[in-house]
Amino acid sequence: MTFPDSSPEFTHHPASVVAGQSANPPVGGTAGNGRENGAGSALGGSTDIASLLDEAVAAGLLARQQAAPLAEFLAARLRQPAGAAAPMLGESGGARFKAAHILYYLGGMLAIGAASLFLTVGFAQLGGAGMALIAALYAGAAYKVATHFLGRGLRVPAGILATLVVVLVPLAAYGLLLALGVDFLGHDYSQYHSRIDPVWLTLEVVTLAVGAGLLQRLRLPFMVMPVAVTLWYMSMDLAALLLASPELDGLGWTDGWRFREQFSLVFGLLTLGLALWVDLRSRFARPGEDFAFWLHLAGLLAFWGGLSSLDSGSEWGRFAYAMINLGLIAVGTVLVRRAYVVFGGLGLAFYLGYLAHRVFRDSLLFPFALTLLGLGIIALGLVWQRHQDGWRGRLLAALPGPLAELLRRRQAEG
Repeated sequence: MTFPDSSPEFTHHPASVVAGQSANPPVGGTAGNGRENGAGSALGGSTDIASLLDEAVAAGLLARQQAAPLAEFLAARLRQPAGAAAPMLGESGGARFKAAHILYYLGGMLAIGAASLFLTVGFAQLGGAGMALIAALYAGAAYKVATHFLGRGLRVPAGILATLVVVLVPLAAYGLLLALGVDFLGHDYSQYHSRIDPVWLTLEVVTLAVGAGLLQRLRLPFMVMPVAVTLWYMSMDLAALLLASPELDGLGWTDGWRFREQFSLVFGLLTLGLALWVDLRSRFARPGEDFAFWLHLAGLLAFWGGLSSLDSGSEWGRFAYAMINLGLIAVGTVLVRRAYVVFGGLGLAFYLGYLAHRVFRDSLLFPFALTLLGLGIIALGLVWQRHQDGWRGRLLAALPGPLAELLRRRQAEG
């Protein structure tokens, strides 16, 4: 799966973004945008925008990949009539969530659910060839409409329909393989989303390959969702495959379950590493478009789920579990990823609940000690708020350039 550092529309020279506007605006006016005053007069026209951004890039104040989208934004503002509201940078790039988006996602999730979770056993009556044909027709129509929407700048519905295409891939692959005589050991496709079994690994590999290819072509963030879910499924099916191997076949139920927990933990860490890599590769994407969100979520589900299922049997092991969850909160704070904070907070709550009901069940002082700890954390928050700009600046200065750029963008978007 490859994620270029920037989309094609972001790689042009800044001057190309504002091409088509007047290169020689009237003295005291703007580049033909009809505004008498404001930013147009101050900047003196589109060519001045390009030259100013070029100077900022040359001075090291602005990354080359950021110059073009900034020029696009400024050009859009200059073309806007005086007093009008600021335009949104595409449907998925703004901070506002329109009512239309709710309808987009509601309809899209119904269609996605119909093609995945809500498929009934009766669908198998069509046979392998029939299922493959219907899935291919659905996917082809969804892809065509998605590219049409994308051409019109409607990125949210385009992303939902493109996601539907990826969701239909395992159904099409299942039907095709079934028609070719592949034995799925009596499992029908309705069990794909509910049963852990190595028989599904072929469908998962095909889904990942097609999803990565479509994602590279269309570059719509919501398409990562089925890819991330497939990775999560694969972590469980791979563990089942390894347990069925001759080397591990003799493990008892307890040891087998511990192996699944450890495998989920390691696979989750690898998925989180992939999510961070995607974050770095897509750090110059459109504002508001998050290609790594679903990968972070899937990685956390696998890692935290495996970690929370482990039982070390010692108090030090449980304390280490609490510290790891505290580390998740710290990582979430640095990366501005709320999912890390949520999972870390749940883990800490579980640990404190264990202390309250098991270790200090008969202690009168434990609630008071916990209250003092909470007040101390609040005081730490006040200290952080007072010094956060300086500490954050020193942290960013110590990090590699790409990671520092990623964190600046994440912090700017909140």
